[in-house]
This record gives sequence, structure tokens and C-alpha cells, in this order.
Amino acid sequence: MTDISQDGAPRRVRPALMRKLSGTERMFTLGGAIMHVIGMGYSDDLGTADLAYYVVSDVALTQRILRLSNTVQYRTLSGTPVTTISRAISLLGFDNVRAAALAMLLVDALDTAEHGVRVELEAALCASLVGRELARHSPIPGAEEAAICALFKNLGALLLASHEPERYREIAAIVAAGKHTPSQAAQLILGCSFETLSEAILREWQMPGLIVQAQAALPPGPLEAAPDRDQWMRQVAAFSRDVARLMGRHHDPAAAPETQELIARYGAALGVDHPAMVALYDEVQEGMNGMLQSMNLERAPKHDPKAASSLPNVLALATLDAGEDDEGEFYPSGKPKNARDLLLAGVQDVTLLGGSGAGVNDVIMAVLETLYGALGFRFATVCLRDVRTKQFRARVSLGEGSVDLQDGFVFPCAFTRDVFHLALENDADMMIADAFSPKIRDLLPAWYKTLLPDAESFIVLPLVVGKARVGLIYADRIFTAPEGVAPDETALIKALKAQVLAALAPQGANNPQT
Repeated sequence: MTDISQDGAPRRVRPALMRKLSGTERMFTLGGAIMHVIGMGYSDDLGTADLAYYVVSDVALTQRILRLSNTVQYRTLSGTPVTTISRAISLLGFDNVRAAALAMLLVDALDTAEHGVRVELEAALCASLVGRELARHSPIPGAEEAAICALFKNLGALLLASHEPERYREIAAIVAAGKHTPSQAAQLILGCSFETLSEAILREWQMPGLIVQAQAALPPGPLEAAPDRDQWMRQVAAFSRDVARLMGRHHDPAAAPETQELIARYGAALGVDHPAMVALYDEVQEGMNGMLQSMNLERAPKHDPKAASSLPNVLALATLDAGEDDEGEFYPSGKPKNARDLLLAGVQDVTLLGGSGAGVNDVIMAVLETLYGALGFRFATVCLRDVRTKQFRARVSLGEGSVDLQDGFVFPCAFTRDVFHLALENDADMMIADAFSPKIRDLLPAWYKTLLPDAESFIVLPLVVGKARVGLIYADRIFTAPEGVAPDETALIKALKAQVLAALAPQGANNPQT
């Protein structure tokens, strides 16, 4: 497994995300509300009264806590419905209600329609319940804080999915390739691990030191019993997150081989064996059912629905999206069947190149070489806008006849209804599998048909910085490509494009020499 150094130059995504979280009123308000609820746990006299007053003052939160109190897991033996928050706190316990209130604050602040947000939110809720169960059986004073530490262990990934979904998908694709952990993949794309991002956000929100420190990464390998409460919290937070991820992937987590891996890593430190894990899964699953029921949330779908766009139907169908994984060497189109691995290696190389201070042209060439080789293209070029001539013009090219083709790959900036301007107008990455289909043919400009009459499939990646249409990446083959592009390949292609955009941004969208 490749070792990703924490000392690498950070991507611009991390500071941009931190500015967004610090400067957005909704996130500022969320941080303040979370700090207020957490602070209630540090008042022996007024904590319960403050929590009850806080919950009652929010009608939606009141309804959710009461629904949670009346779920199967908490329903009283008498069957009498719980109708007051005071009784709910008595039944659920102060710490359970406080943790539930914090979880519900996250739900209200984020767009749960976004697939990644739903996945990470469920993981955070699940981790909180795991932390609660471990605290319930622990003799450590103040162990109940473990549920809150575990809830925020996933905060970095959760807020990234909410505010930078493209970066989140790029990280998910790298993890799916099986060669990197989520922390390593985040390091590649963000320049920091998810744990570091969570710590930074919690510090920005001025959370208690115990909660911030619990987000720190643990050393690899089997863990020993913690010497103090702070270290135990770190272990519980990490274990809770790992259990939540496992439960999110498997219908029967107790039978998954990862369960034995968790026992090997955390067993001695937290006193968990296989029977204990089975019991934990059962308790947490029941708690999750009640939690989601109280919030009127359903399980996240397995696939991210494709967002609507203003593209013509024929181009919407061509946007980089689904594809089937396959074995072997090459598709008939010439695309390597190990394209994902080749793209992943390219993302790593280009990320390190960008972090070393390389120039714009070096980054562009490295990205172009990766796309050209990993996807088996015949000709590939990066086309940039020239403000003096008001044209988009090919600047760097690779492949067959690249010199002559580069000279001819020029088209006006003025909008016409063709595939290139539509891609730029909608900032839509697309793969045209069959350029000779009648509907696609109608959208190809005359200059293109003359220059590349034998291109049967091609890719277009528009380069848009802010609202400025800087140019595009183009690459083609002389055969159709019915195999399409798999979702993990798509995310890696977008990661490469993001490197070009990051390199171009400081140059200025209107610089004719870009």
C-alpha cells in the first residue's frame, strides 16, 4: 500500500472548505448550537433543566425526541405514551437525549438529499450509538462523552460530502480501488486526512478539548488498554467509526471477515470479542432503526441518482456516469480494462507533481499523458481560450498526427449549439460512445467533422474556473466505445481535471497566455 505523507503540500480544497465552513452563516449557527448543547453536560445543577428547555423551544426537535422515546427500544412496559420532554429525558437519560439532539442538529443543517451526505450522516449516527453502548458498559468516569466524540469522528467526511461533493466522490473512488484507506485517499485529494479536517472544524467551533483530541488518528496495529480517559475516548471514537462503516457495507456484519480484524485491533484495548461484537451489532441496529424512524429518514440508496441538467437528452445520456467493470486487457475500442488502476496511479503522480511546485504546463501535460494512456485514446489535447483572438485553441497535444491536428483544433468562443459549446455552457464532462449516431452527428460542428472525420468516440472535459470558461480537454478513438466509463473511473477522471483547474486558477481565467 502506498504511504501518503502528511507533509505533502495541501490541495486548495482544504483551505477553501475551511473558509466556506467559517464564513457560512448556517455553519456558524450550527457550530454555536452544537457548542451550546454540549455545554449543558458540564452543569451539574442546570444541565437537565437547560436541555429540557432547549428541546421544548424547538418544535421540530421536540417532536423527534418524543418519537424516539416512543419507539420499540424505549417504550415503557406499561405502554403509556411519552408526551413530555421531561419524561423523555427521564426515560432515555440525559446523555442519550443530548447526543440525539446533536445528531438532529446535523440532520437539519445538511442537505440529506445528497447521496454522500446520507451515507456519512448514517455513519455518524451509527458511530454515536456504538460509542453509547461502549460507555454504558465502561467504569471510566464521564464515559458517556464517548457517544459525542464518536458522533463527530465522521464530521470531516460529512461536511465534505455536503459542501464539496465532487471532492468527496473522488476520494470514494480512490478508496473503492482498494489500494488506499479513506485517510490516505483524503490526503491525496485534500492534502490532509479526514481526522485532521474534523479536528480543524471542531477547533474552529471551539469545541471542548476532549472532543477535539478524540478525533486524532491512532497508530496502526493492535491497540493496548488506554492509560487514561482521553486515550480511551480516542480508541472508542475510532472503533465506533470503523464499526459504523462495516455496518453500512454488510447486511450481516457479524459474519464479515472485517469483524475479526476489528477484534484483533481493538479487542485488548476495549475488551471486545466475537460474542460482544454480535451483541453490539444487535443493539446498535435496533438503535439506528429508532433514530432514523424518529427523524423520518430512510436508509440511503446504494446508488447516487444522477442530477438533472439542461443538456439535450442525447448529451445527458453521454455524460460520464455508469459502466460495467470487466476483466481482461483491452476493450475493442482500445481502452485498457485496467483503466481504473492506471488512472489512480496518474492521480497520485499528478498530485505529487502539483505539490512540488511544478508549472501549469507540466501539470497539464501529466494529466493529458494519464488520460491518453489510461483510456487508450488516439489523439488528446488541451484547448484553452485566447482572449485576443476570441477563440478556443489547442495548446498541448499527444498522439497520432498531433502536430497537424493541434493546428486545426480551433473554434470561436461565440456560442453555437454544438457538443463543445454545450459542454462548456453546462460544465458537463461527457463521453461520446458513438460519434456517428445521427443525434450526436447533428451536434458536431463542421470544422470538427473536417478535421477528425474518423473519430468514432471521444471525451470532452470542460475547464471552467468560477464562471469563466477557460477551455476543455478533448481525446478520441477511431472505434466506438460501448463499454462506457465506470463510476470509479469517472471520479478519478474528475480528480485529474481538478488538478488542471487548480493549476490554471492562479493564472487568471482571462490570461491569454494560460
